Amino acid sequence: MIFASKYILIIIFVGQLLATAFAQNSTEKQFRIAQELYSTENYFDAITELKRLLFFDDTGRYKYSANSMIGESYKQGAKFSDAIRHFTLAEINSRNAEELYNSRIDIIRVNILRRTTIRALKLLDSLQADQRFKNNIDEINYWRGWAYIFADDWESAANSFAEIDSTHELRQLADKIDDELYSVSFAKTISYIIPGSGQIYTGEYISGLLSLGWNVLWGYLTIKAFIDERIFDGIVIANFLWLRFYRGNLQNAEKFAKEKNRIISNKGLYYLQYEYSGIKP
Repeated sequence: MIFASKYILIIIFVGQLLATAFAQNSTEKQFRIAQELYSTENYFDAITELKRLLFFDDTGRYKYSANSMIGESYKQGAKFSDAIRHFTLAEINSRNAEELYNSRIDIIRVNILRRTTIRALKLLDSLQADQRFKNNIDEINYWRGWAYIFADDWESAANSFAEIDSTHELRQLADKIDDELYSVSFAKTISYIIPGSGQIYTGEYISGLLSLGWNVLWGYLTIKAFIDERIFDGIVIANFLWLRFYRGNLQNAEKFAKEKNRIISNKGLYYLQYEYSGIKP
């Protein structure tokens, strides 16, 4: 009887080992299939296989790698919220500092792409404050620079890249773009003083001269009406003509400066997208 009981226990133990081995072999095979789909950029099917893998992975062996690949697949499809959710799950299931760091960087890169700059910068600050990643400062500054680029803050971007190398290619690009940008506040300020000067500052000479001419004309007619004691005419001209053109002059100065800046920034982004060979978000 005792011999029979031992025999049964051995059978059960062996059976469990075989079942575990079969399960591991099955999940490994499924993971390889998912990897193949992912590497061939078949992201939709890769997500399906990876989620199936996670469902059957009782050991939790693939929680980090599968969630990381799912996040990257969603990112490639511009489903940024889904990407961040799975990169966060990868971070939670990271097994060492390197995996935690890589997951956090993946989250930061998605935040850069969707222009949630404040969140990206906070995460970068937290990484920089963590002593485990003191040797990753250059990479942290690199992504900080990209976050500023997508926030259209080229001056801060240049400063971040300069922390890596004063001759860094992206530092030089950011400096060049920043030097070319027009000051919106300056364009409006000089337009307060001399109507049309803001447009002229942004290179819109005809618009600026027309704005200056109309303001001079209606200003002259307003003053002349008051001098001639045509008070009602002076009020009408001042409120419905002169002030209208004066406000239009301020609005145009701001509009032209922003439009020109958008063109300059887009030129920089175009270069980064099609000509820059370094790592991008």
